[in-house]
Amino acid sequence: MTVRLTVAQALVRFLSVQYSERDGERQKLFAGCFGIFGHGNVAGLGQALLQAELEDPTALPYILARNEQSMVHSASAFARARDRLQTYACTASIGPGSTNMVTGAALATVNRLPVLILPSDVFATRVASPVLQELESFSAGDVSVNDAFRPVSKYFDRVWRPEQLPSALLNAMRVLTDPVETGAVTIALPQDVQAEAYDWPEELFAERTWYVARPLPEASIIEKAAEQIRAAERPLIVAGGGVAYSRAQDALRSFAEATGIPVAESQAGKGSLRYDHPQSVGAVGATGTTAANALARDADLVIGIGTRYADFTTASRTAFQNPDVKFVNINVARFDGGKHAGLPVVADAREALVSLTSALDGWRVQRKYTDSATALAEQWDEVVDNHYNPPAEVTGKLAEGLLTQGQVLGAVNELSAPSDVVVCAAGSMPGDLHKLWRTRDPKGYHVEYGYSCMGYEIAGGLGVRLAAPDRDVFVLVGDGSYLMMSSELVTAVQENLKIIVVLVQNHGFASIGALSESLGSQRFGTAYRKRGADGRLDGDYLPVDLAANVRSFGVEVIEVSSRDELDKAIHTAKAADGPIAIHVTTDPMTGAPDSESWWDVPVSQVSDLDSTRAAAASYEESKKAQRPYLAPVEGR
Repeated sequence: MTVRLTVAQALVRFLSVQYSERDGERQKLFAGCFGIFGHGNVAGLGQALLQAELEDPTALPYILARNEQSMVHSASAFARARDRLQTYACTASIGPGSTNMVTGAALATVNRLPVLILPSDVFATRVASPVLQELESFSAGDVSVNDAFRPVSKYFDRVWRPEQLPSALLNAMRVLTDPVETGAVTIALPQDVQAEAYDWPEELFAERTWYVARPLPEASIIEKAAEQIRAAERPLIVAGGGVAYSRAQDALRSFAEATGIPVAESQAGKGSLRYDHPQSVGAVGATGTTAANALARDADLVIGIGTRYADFTTASRTAFQNPDVKFVNINVARFDGGKHAGLPVVADAREALVSLTSALDGWRVQRKYTDSATALAEQWDEVVDNHYNPPAEVTGKLAEGLLTQGQVLGAVNELSAPSDVVVCAAGSMPGDLHKLWRTRDPKGYHVEYGYSCMGYEIAGGLGVRLAAPDRDVFVLVGDGSYLMMSSELVTAVQENLKIIVVLVQNHGFASIGALSESLGSQRFGTAYRKRGADGRLDGDYLPVDLAANVRSFGVEVIEVSSRDELDKAIHTAKAADGPIAIHVTTDPMTGAPDSESWWDVPVSQVSDLDSTRAAAASYEESKKAQRPYLAPVEGR
């Protein structure tokens, strides 16, 4: 039996009956479809989504977005909040609408988050070429702008003929539900093919369940890992995002409590343990705590769990300074398991931790080491207290109406509920949050730091709220990121999705300003100022009223200029029914506490500036501590 539908109608019907399942828990794979229509998809996917909505509004709900890049960010955030078991599809028109999604695709793939991207494409028949917005290649007739998706997609296909759709869709679902291979999946859809009718086999539209596996570790590898752990005197766990996606938090806590091994966290792994757990030493690396970084420097064994060891986590490969340091890498991806010449335990994080806990039954690291780790964490906690509530010698130097960024983070952290979610992505706040945020819930911390994409924050907050409607979502965004992408506030109003936007105004790029200064570039080009009479951008601050801009979207705004006002605003926002924003101005010159770590950003080797020459000398000195982490083969 067959059913006659257009390619777009078949696609929508297929997506509406796909499910994922893990541990016996089954859910729809696609919660809906974000989209912006243009001439490339309005008659194809636009008509198909309308028809589906009229038949059953719950089958594949459509959400009208305002920016193509940001809707992919929302889908990524949703997928992360749902542990990669659910996602959204995203459709855009031909040309600029589609290529606007390339950055979103890159973010999803870098962070290994499943998102289905459906860019519209040129006419497959070429009867009217070149059509509006078509790129003409002088060297190939089958190239379109959508080929830009290839390097940033985990799977790419283009459906030139209706017969190609089933295989493209099945391959797409395979990748989207694979914990190793997942990322952005792109199926380019020529605009004429979208509207073309075809007789489809009915079985294409039967409910299909994709099982998300938990690969088990090899017993012999677990024993080797246990041997290395038993031989270690100063082991350290680095918990990454794989702990969250595996829902291995309980297994990690049991392992840490049984062995006494302290747990440090990457950005993606923050929340693996509560901040006040005896084995928790907080963030590690370039944006880490002094506690975790002190332990990392002396660690003779690093147990990486679900981490890809990005440069911030390893402090650009200077974090682990013990000359004999070894690595045991628990990861579902063999690619990550073999990093730093480590012993690869290729398995699901939860299953590997359960096996390791059993293999190490009765063994525990020396009490002296555990106690010293706890003491270091307690010392850092005092630093956090002083940053959340700075002493008078700090606040007394602030101009009237200004707060420190630490005060803002402290107020949100202390007055939000444990189950609330903080969302951030770029600027100085992700680093400050990694160091200072006290996580009380595994899902309470959502910072996109794989791609660290400016503009992700509001769109990401939207996705988190869609994934967790019972949680309040605090979006922390600086003025730099806000000005790059704020349009999804309109979508929040449209869908009545409550997100609490804390808009921090510091008149420029605070993070890059501080980095620029440390590199000898004197914060050049990082402040929002008028051009002066001498031709330089060093005049007065721009008179930009961001609060008024937020109000223009139909969002209530509370402007605050003191910690007391901020506290009251947070209480008001918590009680609100829809999207709401808090506007606060901070002093960009008051930074977070030092992590006693380093990040590799090259400095000009030749310069006429004294500041740059001094920074270059400091850079060369720091480079001396950089290591390849090539452990000896013996004992592996």
